[in-house]
Amino acid sequence: MLIVGLGNPGAKYEKTYHNMGFQVVDRLAYLLGAQIKDKTCDALVATFFVKGEKVIIAKPQTYMNLSGVSVKQLLNSNKMKPEEAVIVYDDVDLPIGNLRLRKEGSAGTHNGMRNIVAEVGATNIPRIRVGIGHDDFGGELRDMVLSKVEPEYRGKVDDALENAAYALRDYIENRDFDAVMRKYNSHKNK
Repeated sequence: MLIVGLGNPGAKYEKTYHNMGFQVVDRLAYLLGAQIKDKTCDALVATFFVKGEKVIIAKPQTYMNLSGVSVKQLLNSNKMKPEEAVIVYDDVDLPIGNLRLRKEGSAGTHNGMRNIVAEVGATNIPRIRVGIGHDDFGGELRDMVLSKVEPEYRGKVDDALENAAYALRDYIENRDFDAVMRKYNSHKNK
């Protein structure tokens, strides 16, 4: 099983909207007592076993728009199929703080996911989208996703990040993405 959080490397991007995927997998690693520190396939990774199955948590270091390069390498080097991965990323088309889990689908407007679909050549990749959409930002989309989360939204974002990490932990432990979707797709922050 491969769990990939999308984001941009470097302190400049740490707490930005576009780094929701990195923040979720960091929380997941903490929950599981893992450290994402090894380097392979253009990613920082943690590798461990749960119930005899290999689990890899990864943070691609290729920058968001080339995330597929790292994901393809990780899948190939571990002889995994696209459906054995879960990609976690921000989604401006979802209200801030909401989660949306799907087993497959198009990349939508997200450039990182678009690159993954193009590189891997498949859309049957499970994903967890963390909503970052809100009406308060009047600038360009690029500026918004690369900005730090505003204090008034921090609570909603923290709740979403925590819920996404718990959803991934449940999936790793139980291997039932349908059950995880039923449970966590209902998590909507008001």
